[in-house]
Amino acid sequence: MGTPPAGAPSAWVQLLPFVLVLAIFYFVILLPMKKRQQKVRAFLAGLKVNDRVVTSGGIYGTVTRLSDQSVQIQIANNVRIEVARNAIVGYQGQEPVAPPEGNS
Repeated sequence: MGTPPAGAPSAWVQLLPFVLVLAIFYFVILLPMKKRQQKVRAFLAGLKVNDRVVTSGGIYGTVTRLSDQSVQIQIANNVRIEVARNAIVGYQGQEPVAPPEGNS
């Protein structure tokens, strides 16, 4: 239980590969996911009345009313539906800001 035999790597050298894997995981997976979430939050916070949007279900419409948790969308003359704010994935004619839930 004394000192390791000569030629054996120290504990810090043995932990180095583990630390490198964690660093790679952070920069490749977690950091881009965090940036995407911030972009989605900013998009949803910036919604306003008369924006033409698309829902995650593929419904196109115009925003007529906003609340904290939901958005009312007019999809045809005198036809309005209320959807969760998180169901809005982008503006009409542009790339979706939020990817569909099944595709990450």
